[in-house]
Amino acid sequence: MNDDNAAREATADSNIRPAPDALLREIAGYVTGYVPTGDLARQTARHALLDAVGCGLLALGFPECAKLLGPIVPGTVVPLGVHVPGTPHLLDPVKAAFDIGTAIRWLDYNDTWLAAEWGHPSDNYGAILATAEYASRQRLARGEPPLLMGDVLDAGIKAYEIQGVLALANSFNRVGLDHVLLVRVASTAVATRLLGGTHAQIADAMSHAWLDGGTLRAYRHAPNTGTRKSWAAGDAASRAVRLALLVLAGERGYPSALTVPRWGFQDVLFGGRPIGLARPLGSYVMENILFKVAYPAEFHAQTAAEAAIRLHAQIAGRIEEIASVELTTQESAVRIISKIGPLHNPADRDHCLQYIVAIGLLHGTLAAEHYEDAVAIDPRMDALRAKMVVAEDPRYSRDYLDPERRSIANAVQIHFLDGTCTERVEIAYPLGHHRRREEGLPLLVEKLARNLRTRFPAEHAERLLDVFLDHERFMATPVTTVMELLATGNQGHTPDKV
Repeated sequence: MNDDNAAREATADSNIRPAPDALLREIAGYVTGYVPTGDLARQTARHALLDAVGCGLLALGFPECAKLLGPIVPGTVVPLGVHVPGTPHLLDPVKAAFDIGTAIRWLDYNDTWLAAEWGHPSDNYGAILATAEYASRQRLARGEPPLLMGDVLDAGIKAYEIQGVLALANSFNRVGLDHVLLVRVASTAVATRLLGGTHAQIADAMSHAWLDGGTLRAYRHAPNTGTRKSWAAGDAASRAVRLALLVLAGERGYPSALTVPRWGFQDVLFGGRPIGLARPLGSYVMENILFKVAYPAEFHAQTAAEAAIRLHAQIAGRIEEIASVELTTQESAVRIISKIGPLHNPADRDHCLQYIVAIGLLHGTLAAEHYEDAVAIDPRMDALRAKMVVAEDPRYSRDYLDPERRSIANAVQIHFLDGTCTERVEIAYPLGHHRRREEGLPLLVEKLARNLRTRFPAEHAERLLDVFLDHERFMATPVTTVMELLATGNQGHTPDKV
């Protein structure tokens, strides 16, 4: 090589287009080729979907959520549109994904996955339900059969797995990026498939999801905590559907979006570290998902809430006698939800370990309404928070990361001015943990029934439960039928027979 050629090569980038990044190929192969086996994953997926829908229905009663829903331009009519459960809205699939995902996440009551990166895999159901109904409406218009709810459950299993396995070994929060990045990636993959995309189109669409970069976590943390954390997942779901539709309309992909030196996601946003899968993709995440059975609170505080509620009866008449409240927790809780000082809004409060414990101690229960101003102004709240001492137990932190345990431990103990104290209540596994499935699933069904009754008359709520709780019947029900049953008002579609 002469000097001139060497100089040219030193100042020019190679423009030979590579094959898609290995991660894109592996996920696309999983989405197109994997068929869930065994009953556990699909049964759990049904519970996860129904719990997510119920959380969305409950959220509609909160004006801050409801005001974000509906067409961007009021009065817009969308032919063959998508329903938003619990509302009369009939929307394009991109806005429908935003609305469904936003409602599901609003109250911080849907399921959770805790790993190096935490998140809420049921956030993906915003994109899944929107694309499944949209694709089904298109198919029916062509005289073809619609997708079935079994297809939705399989898409859920795959989205959970993509998000959850990526989260096992890749901590985006450590570089300041929000976990909804993984919702966008997983939802893009399964939405593209639900809309008829091929292996190559799924890889192309995911390349766009990574090119979008990451959302900053500032809206989840003091001093900026606000309601964006409640619609960020809906935003990610809607972006996923948009990217899927763009690629299916012929937009090209970018094969080395992750790995290209200097310009790729890994170099620009992840400190040059490679992003990979911690284990083969299957149904591991769905089978081990964490449900929020009883308490609408950030998951690292679930066992703290349960411990505080157990102590309520012992301290109910002695609030003024409390000297201190000892909270022992894991490193993740210390890092993301331990707060002192004023709490400015419900989104701030449901991500505060001390506030959640104070509610449990004072009220003996915890509901979404407890984060509203009417409860927060009680002067006992801040007085009790001021007496709390938070400390990490290294054992809790180790067990949190141990794949054989995956505990989310907290302990609460009250010390009184007279030198006495309560028992120390320690809870390692929250009610929604897979180790407590037998105890938790009946309560999860009760939660669903309550949430259905917030939006539907008792008779219709019972009809929905009849469909939802019969697994085989549910799997074989058209997506369009279920979305019709979950709608309110007259949308102009004729429901399929159940």
